[in-house]
Amino acid sequence: MFPELNSILNSSPDRFKSSDFVLLSDRKADASFLIPHYLSFYLRAGCKVCFLGLVQTFSHYNAVSQRLGVSLVQARDKGQLVFLEGLKESLGVILQDDTSQGTQPLSYMRSPGVGLECLFKFVESSVRQSGDCNNGETRGPPVLLIDDLSVLLSLGVRVGAVLDFTLYCQATICSELQGNMVILVRCEEEDADDDDEEGSNLLQRGLVHQCSLALHVEGLPTGYCRDIHGQMEVWWRRREDVMYNQRKIFHFKVHDKGASFFARGTSSAVL
Repeated sequence: MFPELNSILNSSPDRFKSSDFVLLSDRKADASFLIPHYLSFYLRAGCKVCFLGLVQTFSHYNAVSQRLGVSLVQARDKGQLVFLEGLKESLGVILQDDTSQGTQPLSYMRSPGVGLECLFKFVESSVRQSGDCNNGETRGPPVLLIDDLSVLLSLGVRVGAVLDFTLYCQATICSELQGNMVILVRCEEEDADDDDEEGSNLLQRGLVHQCSLALHVEGLPTGYCRDIHGQMEVWWRRREDVMYNQRKIFHFKVHDKGASFFARGTSSAVL
């Protein structure tokens, strides 16, 4: 968990907004360091977290989270964390010849026509069990965390189907259950074909219209810098269900156990 980022966003595990959809994105940079922040943030807040890890193993996420003082193994064992390991799950769907595959979360890999209905049902059943954690330790709203949603495009899922999936998740988690969503997507290079009807840039633009807060990470316009790793645009899109269009840019440096953030122009490394 990154205290400086919490200060920028005016939030903490004891005090944060509900019904929020936070979109994380990057271009020519890596925004994945924000995933452990939000994961540890909501677990410390006592929320039931449904985490779709589509690009890394559970062991990877657990190793990174332990540096932030959170054990995913303990959270999973007590029922606070539901983790879908996309790499393992997808391999099982591809290799197994079983009619029951049609009911598994990633069954679209064998039957593209079914879309993401089974994945949504998995998410829905996970977040609706928010009160079932052992010892009654779950006290916050349910949370959906996805790393990274644009992977679905490389598996043949159309942008429209992915956006429909996020809309259904938002209606269930944010609107009905007053929970939160945090989703990471990767953007293509700026010189990519803007007319690409199924690219990650189109997905990112669609999600921007759905979200209430967008954090976009990019490399420095001036190029490589040893002391500053990139810049992050914070775009507040909506507050209290009212459109709120405010943007600020911060420079950041990622450390072994966290990250530092600087308002643009306040770091001596980059003017």
